[in-house]
Amino acid sequence: MSDSRGLVIVVMGVSGCGKSGVASLLAKKLSAHFKDADELHSPENIRRMSAGIALTDRDRQPWLESVAIYANDHSASGAICVVACSALKQEYRRLLNEAGNVLYVHLHGSPALIRGRMSKRGGHFMPEDLLDSQFATLEIPDPATESVITVDITGGIEHVVSSAESSVRQHTLFLSI
Repeated sequence: MSDSRGLVIVVMGVSGCGKSGVASLLAKKLSAHFKDADELHSPENIRRMSAGIALTDRDRQPWLESVAIYANDHSASGAICVVACSALKQEYRRLLNEAGNVLYVHLHGSPALIRGRMSKRGGHFMPEDLLDSQFATLEIPDPATESVITVDITGGIEHVVSSAESSVRQHTLFLSI
């Protein structure tokens, strides 16, 4: 392990893939702290996304810095922190890696599956119209260069969480805490 901090597990993927639900349940199973990174967006970013305007890298930078600081603060004591965060680009993940020992759980699904799920959810600021921009931005993490586990989201949430938990518990970063 790179330092004495705990483990930050970032449940990542495009909007609508189930990050918040999976991360919340995974945190419970691991007796870990949970945070939805959407709560750290600025009011301006939320207004932009609600209006159907995709965020730029410049818009995301302060948000990602806040997420990294939050994760670092919560893993500093050696504990586990689970964060739901899109982390779509490798450069975003490099910034999040400043939080210490970071393991990514990439929730992977087809655009059609995710679009169908988004059309059924209510009360979220991210409109279905921005899904294409999310997939265009996504740089799929490479397990050869990043600490990542990829979980297929085709099954129900219980299956996805179970798959994620099993893979996390077997990962070297988890085993070394």
